[in-house]
Amino acid sequence: MKKICLSLALVMGLAFLTACSRETVDTLGSVSSVSSEYSESIVSSAVSSTVSTSSSSGTSSSAVTEQATGCKSCALYCVEDSTLLYAENADAKIAPASLTKIITASVALRYVDPEEIVTVGSELKFVQPDSSLAFIGEGERLKMYDLLTGLLLPSGNDAAYTIAVYTARKASGSANMSDKHAVSVFCDMMNDFALELGMENTHFSDPDGWDDNAHYTTANDLIKAAKYALTVPEIREIAMITETAVTFETGETAYWENGNMLIHPDSDYYVEDAIGLKIGATDNAGYCIVAAFAKNGKTYIAVVAGAKDFEERYEKTLELYKMI
Repeated sequence: MKKICLSLALVMGLAFLTACSRETVDTLGSVSSVSSEYSESIVSSAVSSTVSTSSSSGTSSSAVTEQATGCKSCALYCVEDSTLLYAENADAKIAPASLTKIITASVALRYVDPEEIVTVGSELKFVQPDSSLAFIGEGERLKMYDLLTGLLLPSGNDAAYTIAVYTARKASGSANMSDKHAVSVFCDMMNDFALELGMENTHFSDPDGWDDNAHYTTANDLIKAAKYALTVPEIREIAMITETAVTFETGETAYWENGNMLIHPDSDYYVEDAIGLKIGATDNAGYCIVAAFAKNGKTYIAVVAGAKDFEERYEKTLELYKMI
């Protein structure tokens, strides 16, 4: 059975129609309600002060800040220099939407070998209506690496729950743990890991980024998540895949495309230096992105959160990129 994600033309058409129905498109292959995890793939001065901040390693760094324009908050960080180069409201609480999945993938790969075979189970019942999907089905079997691809390219909330439940059961050694308990345990693992990374203003209540008052982060904390994720070969590799066809162990074939327009050569927002990382959007989060660039021998992380639409998200990201 072939599982085919929506075509670009269909996605763009749906995006136009949803202007009246309060829906938007986030990652290729899904349409989601504005009050939920949008899935969105195809469809993103005067300086007032200079502040001193500290990196997660304790290294002092300076950042130019001003009132956020074009988004709720944003930040630009150089990994090698441990320097926050620019920030707007970078410590403001924001909803992370599917940027959550950076931590979901990071936690999973700490406990599960990417070649391990995972069986999709009844945890799919937790996936909210109108979620972005990888279109996996109960009983299907696929490698953890492929599940992570379905998590990060089409931003599959179904993949997020399967990853969460499988990882929690393996890490705890309790194969019979209920689906609900396993999701709770995984969220605890996410929160513990976030604290290890120094994400002190972050809390996760689900593995997919669905809006919840107890699910929040900051642009500065997302930099710490991205900085770690870029050290994980599997995440870094998957984040650069523009599109792929994956055949499951049970014979099904899935076609997935990456929603990050920065890495698509035919996109108006293509950046040759871009190396990932993740996009997202929900009603609470607005349009957001964690982008990574490799330029002149250094790695840069750009975070944009709370943009009002698809175009604004990418335009703000490109503004940050031009500061490098």
